[in-house]
Parts: sequence; structure tokens; C-alpha cells
Amino acid sequence: MTISEVHGLRRQNRVTEAYEAARQVYSVDKSPAASEMMFGAAVDMLKLNVAEGRMDEARRIGLALQRLFQRMDEQREDMREALAACQELLSVEKEKETSEDDVPNHLKMGAWGENLAAAYLRDKGYVVMERDWHSGHRDIDIIARQNECVVFVEVKTRRDDYFIQPEQAVNYQKLKNLQRSINHYLKYRRIDNPWRFDIISIIGDKDDMTPKIHHMENVPLY
Repeated sequence: MTISEVHGLRRQNRVTEAYEAARQVYSVDKSPAASEMMFGAAVDMLKLNVAEGRMDEARRIGLALQRLFQRMDEQREDMREALAACQELLSVEKEKETSEDDVPNHLKMGAWGENLAAAYLRDKGYVVMERDWHSGHRDIDIIARQNECVVFVEVKTRRDDYFIQPEQAVNYQKLKNLQRSINHYLKYRRIDNPWRFDIISIIGDKDDMTPKIHHMENVPLY
């Protein structure tokens, strides 16, 4: 793997792969170009960890970023601003953690379900590229990649399925909105890879050691 290839992975938004490749390159190359590569990949990975709720890992990367920046011969202003933005992001997330009791239960359930779905996908070999992607009123819970296929995932979480299956909440209007969101994302990211839409339904809650996970692949969008 080369520095150029790492930058290529970053441009494709393959954050985890870029970060791991950057670490391998940086372990044997401490040149200014390699340091800049490592810095950029670490910033991306920190943001991804925050988005996916892995705050301990995000804080660890934050400390490593500070050390890396301090060792760099050329401390560019754009890097200084990126580091400050990361520190601000970590600070904001820490404040959110301390005020978690104020979060409505249905939002806690939704966040728990999305975290579980993301972990499930990673265990299945998917690369999670984005979480809770928003653009205006458009939103997509999880955007992942399976080989060359981009997978858009809607996550539905319920405590039980006595009255309705979670996936049944994805009605016609929701599917239409998701189609618009997906079209916008593909255009925004300039993606021409094959893609599909999946639904992951989760039944249980955060105190349940064995929640039910049902993954429906290639769901038609009307």
C-alpha cells in the first residue's frame, strides 16, 4: 500500500480501510507526506467512531492526533483547524453523554438499534461508510459497502412484535422518501457502483442480551 493509494481510499469514503492502510504505511515511513496522510486518515476515523458511538476509540485517536500534530515539522493551519474541530466534536459528545438522562426513551431505543445494526453488518464483513446521513430533510440510517455494492440500510427497532413487525413501519411514503434520499446521495458522492436497499429490524431493548435481528436484503423501492 502506498500513500497515494491511501488517499484514494479516503476519496472513496472507505474510512476504515484507509485508516488501517495508513497505519501500516506510517509504521515504516515517518516522512512529512506520510505524516500528512496519517493525520487525514485519523481525522476521518475519529469522526466515524463518534458517529457510530465508539467514544473510547474516538478519544484514543484524538490523543494520538495531538501527538502526531506536535511532531510534525510543518504544522499547517488547515491541520490545526481540523484538530480543533475534532477536539470540539469530542467535547460536544461528552456533554451529550452527561445529559443522556434527558433523551426521550424512543430516541435512546433508535440509537441503540442503529448501533446494534452497524455492529451486525461489520460482523458480516460489510464496511460501514456513514451513519445517520442527512441532507436537508433527507436521511439514511446506515450506508455500508459489501464488496463493490453500496448498501443503504433502514433500521427499525421495537421492544416487541405483538402488534406490528418493525419493518412494517417502512410504508409506501417512507420508501418514496428513501428513494429520493438514495438518489441524492449517489449524485452527491458521484457514485456509480451497483447499490441496493436493505431493512434491518431489531426486536428487544438495551437490557436484552439476545435481541432478534432480521436482515432483509434488496428490498424493492416503490
